[in-house]
Amino acid sequence: MTDDKGPSVWPTLKYDDAHAALRFLVDVFGFEERLVVPGETSDKIAHAELRWPAGGGVMFGSTGTGGEFEDAIKNGVSSVYIVTDDPDAAHARAMSGGAEEVIGLRDEDYGSRGFTVRDPEGNLWTFGTYAGA
Repeated sequence: MTDDKGPSVWPTLKYDDAHAALRFLVDVFGFEERLVVPGETSDKIAHAELRWPAGGGVMFGSTGTGGEFEDAIKNGVSSVYIVTDDPDAAHARAMSGGAEEVIGLRDEDYGSRGFTVRDPEGNLWTFGTYAGA
């Protein structure tokens, strides 16, 4: 079931340099910036929300901002799957933007085409055509 309320599942990440992560996710991967709440100091982001053009979104913030999740969420250990209709273009964009390739662009035996890259702080991002059963 879908509705017009927007994404109902939000992967949540923490970054040591959330400003750099914001630029990377928007410029290299193609997310759309929707909300950025500044932290108490100019080098921090308290909360950011980005939307994927085909649907879905991701939230993140800076480490060192305190809060309930500070100790629970560790940097660079997350993995996010992004559905894309054009994995070849997404791969080319990620590679030209400096993403670290982990699994190259390939066709899977279950029918998906995709790849996996690592962001500058170690999180894994898989882009593929598989949209679920």
